[in-house]
Order: sequence, then C-alpha cells, then structure tokens
Amino acid sequence: MNPTALLELLAEVERGTLSPQAASARLATLPFEDIGHTRIDHHRHLRNGLPEVIYAAGKTPAQTAEIFTRMAATGSSVLATRATPDHAAAVAVQVPTALYHPKARAITLRHAGPSTLNPQPCIAVLCAGTSDIPIAEEAAVTAELFGSRVLRLYDVGVAGLHRLLSVRDQLAEAHAVIVCAGMEGALPSVVGGLVAVPVIAVPTSVGYGASFSGATALLGMLNSCSPNVSVVNIDNGFGAAYTATLIARAAAR
Repeated sequence: MNPTALLELLAEVERGTLSPQAASARLATLPFEDIGHTRIDHHRHLRNGLPEVIYAAGKTPAQTAEIFTRMAATGSSVLATRATPDHAAAVAVQVPTALYHPKARAITLRHAGPSTLNPQPCIAVLCAGTSDIPIAEEAAVTAELFGSRVLRLYDVGVAGLHRLLSVRDQLAEAHAVIVCAGMEGALPSVVGGLVAVPVIAVPTSVGYGASFSGATALLGMLNSCSPNVSVVNIDNGFGAAYTATLIARAAAR
C-alpha cells in the first residue's frame, strides 16, 4: 500500500464504486501481514515513502517467493536483494513478470502504474573499479526501482584521475551521488570535492589482504576530508540507494 493507492481506494469508496466492506478487506493487512515465518510490513510505504524490501540472504527460495508474491499482490513495486538464481527461479514461478539482475543479485517487479516522480530525481552511481560493479549495480537497480534516473559512471578510480574528470559534466546533473570503492577507499573524497550535493560512500570488500575485506576502505571514508561525504556499511549498495533516493527526491522538488 502506497499513498497513491490509498487515496484511490478512498476515492472509490467516496464515488460509491467500492463498498466500505470491500475497502476494509483490502486494508486488512495494514499495518502488517503475518504469514508465519515473516511479518510483511505493507504499511512502510505510507510511513517512510518507500516500500519494505526483501533481504533474501538467509531465506529459502520458497520463503522469498511467498513474501515476494504477497507484496506483489498489493500493487506495489517489489525488490529482493542478495538473491541467488535459486531465489529468482522460485519467484519466477509465482510472479513471471519479475526480473532477476544477476550482477546486482536483485529481483525486481515494477508496478504497472506511474513509477516516476515529476520532476524525476537523478542519482549518479560511481565505482572505482570493475570489481566494484556488483555493489554499484545493487545501488543502481534499487534507485531505478524507486523512481530515480540513474547515471552509471563505472571504473573511474583515483589511479587514473582523468577518467573521473571526464565525467564531471554528468556528475553535475545529479541530486545525490553514490560512490562505491574498495582498496584504500579514496574515491568518495575526490568526488566530494567536485560536486555540490551529498555523496553517499560505499566501502566494498574489494582489495588485497590489508584491505581487511573492506574495513580499510570503511575507515578511510569515515575519515574523509570532504564534509559532504557520508558512509554506509561495507558492500551496502542497497542502503546507499535508499538514502540517496530520499535525498534526491527532496532536492528535485
């Protein structure tokens, strides 16, 4: 249930095309639906502006498919992150129109109704190297599903600074920027010095031994000298996109 769907439901009751009893039945799953192994928060879109998202890691394919199907039945867009091909196959049986994005490890279903805002927010998603693309794609797919226009600017790390400078004009279009980097995690600080919008830094677990699976990049980003840089957890492309979406929506109004 999202604000648009709720207003339309109330309008149907007002017009007399839907009985109060039928409307009550549709609202019966608010604020959540208990399906035994999971309590699905259908009310989150009304509270926070974005729907609940399925974290597929640790869930069986059958559990993921059931949650995805219940959420799809409400007419909202649906996103499952950290999904395997087995998760995707189970979802496809129940919701054939769902799409699996292997690089992003995400399953999406875009609601057939209006899915973009006017004006449409723009988010730039950068990554330092090709090895960071899976995390960047998780961020990009999430931001697109939530209605943003996404600029993918990949393999622009500081080891070849000219690559980043070559996309500076595109960066200027963004209402918010997501930067994914491993190794020493220097890229967000450089990007932060080039743009006048918030930068969400995502440390990735890419790098050799002393990178400590992303801990080195995380600490480097937390110590950024660019004051417009904020940091999410290691490999958390989804969390970066969620925050960037809320920022970009406010900025685009």
